[in-house]
Amino acid sequence: MSLRVGYFPSNNSLWVLRHRGILERSIPDVEWVDLRSLPSGDRPAATEGLPSLHGDHLFDGGYDFIGTGSTPPVTAQGKGHDVVYVATSGSRHENGRLIVHEDSPIGSPADLAGKRVALGHGSWQTTLLLFALEGVGLTWKDIEPVDAGAEAAQLFLDRKVDAWVGSYPSLTRVELEASTRELVATDGLFSHRSLWFTRRDFAEGRPGELAAIVAALQESDRWIQANYREAAALFAADDGGDPDAWENALRRRPFGLHAVSDEFVAEQQRAADLFFANGLIDREITVADAVLPRLAEVVEQAR
Repeated sequence: MSLRVGYFPSNNSLWVLRHRGILERSIPDVEWVDLRSLPSGDRPAATEGLPSLHGDHLFDGGYDFIGTGSTPPVTAQGKGHDVVYVATSGSRHENGRLIVHEDSPIGSPADLAGKRVALGHGSWQTTLLLFALEGVGLTWKDIEPVDAGAEAAQLFLDRKVDAWVGSYPSLTRVELEASTRELVATDGLFSHRSLWFTRRDFAEGRPGELAAIVAALQESDRWIQANYREAAALFAADDGGDPDAWENALRRRPFGLHAVSDEFVAEQQRAADLFFANGLIDREITVADAVLPRLAEVVEQAR
């Protein structure tokens, strides 16, 4: 039976695993599905909800294993998919933050009311922004979110948006070309972890393959830490970016898979509650329902 794995560059571990052939040593029949190539249907505006890519399409095709940031599992669960968390990375709080131009009149998150804020909507950036808004009593409807994706850095540099939730390597370019000011630090507000998750029927019915995936990811992550420059070239070859910027980004990120912790579940539940309260998912969810405690041993055995 073929194994279908969904991947894209933002989950650095799976991206490198895809290009290194490590998983195929234990599971020869692997179908790699680039999540960027999936049809997104009628993509809603940022103020109307999350892109459908991060809910239905992740599991419509029967993908067995996927790696993303923190938001897609929440939206998938919010759409009724029976997902199971497999593992998390360490905190990636150094990878990004909410910034404004140095001369911006915006002095605090409270000043974002009515302002245009660029972000990759449906990614970890949505969660960070919701946490920041909640802290000053604002909601999603109080700002004008601009779902800019790869164009966000240029929009910020051109001052077509008032603030930007940016991440490396894109932040490297912006820091070189503009004077910026950190409005909200990720550290202390949001752990911004990479996540790996699956369908419940896969977790329960194909435990050997799941363990092999986790072991391959751990091995691949160790390779990244020993070969940052070579790993950076795999990303730069895809997007035509600067290998130096990618190397800088990879060196900022933690590698290695960790078992799902109570701390993570609590943070993820807070995010899920905010998504529902702000109308970004249409049902309340219980994050703990997507946790299988026995998977902690699978992750720890592969470390």
